[in-house]
Amino acid sequence: MSTTYYAPHGGHPAQTELLTDRAMFTEAYAVIPKGVFRDIVTSYLPFWEKTRLWVLARPLSGFAETFSQYIVEVEPGGGSDRPEQDPQAEGVLFVVEGEIEVSLAGAVHALTTGGYAFIPPGSAWSLRNRGPVAARFHWIRKRYQVVEGIAAPEAFFTNEQNVEPIPMPGTEGRWVTTRFVDMADMRHDMHVNIVTFLPGGVIPFAETHVMEHGLYVLEGKAVYRLNQDWVEVEAGDFMWLRAFCPQACYAGGPGPFRYLLYKDVNRHAALTLGGAAL
Repeated sequence: MSTTYYAPHGGHPAQTELLTDRAMFTEAYAVIPKGVFRDIVTSYLPFWEKTRLWVLARPLSGFAETFSQYIVEVEPGGGSDRPEQDPQAEGVLFVVEGEIEVSLAGAVHALTTGGYAFIPPGSAWSLRNRGPVAARFHWIRKRYQVVEGIAAPEAFFTNEQNVEPIPMPGTEGRWVTTRFVDMADMRHDMHVNIVTFLPGGVIPFAETHVMEHGLYVLEGKAVYRLNQDWVEVEAGDFMWLRAFCPQACYAGGPGPFRYLLYKDVNRHAALTLGGAAL
């Protein structure tokens, strides 16, 4: 399985480039193409050194509401000893370029390309780039929904290469999902997986469901159905789907089409707008 993922490097477009682009923001979905990830749209965070980030998604009333997602760029020697200020936030880190060290509960974990970490809420952790080149990783954050009688999940660290992809039934392996968490584990209220389509692989119906999605294309290209539209997407693009937005996919090749997928799971629907799930 490939371990080459697309990661933005910023820069600035020339004055000679066309303004026309594939960026879209609709009532049901958003597409942020890779050409948007320039220097002038980066953000910065408190208590982070030699670090900038691109904010892909954030809770937004009337649209997607459960998560935020960043692409974080940490220069050599950079990082943070206080990365998370919200004690209720859980997080997933996924490295797309370079190497980071995550310290948690007295242990240091080196995450290289394809490295994956789950950080439980209330954790005291730190992150550093001790390598010679910039590191880039996704940081997905969600306010953990506590359920009485169910303990919060513990931290874990792994790499995509150590997780066997699971084929979707009836697809002859053309559609597989790398699942980092057991779907039946009720401790987890979000899943961050990697979905892979080989050329010719499809989502053969318009999925319409309560989970909202963040999809970052790691590799390849495809046409993706978003609500009523078919949209061409490629490595480096990000799609943001609100709950119940119909979606489907056709991967035409020439190589695999792969994306990092967020979805909220395993909790009752909130019965008041903006309220905690009951």
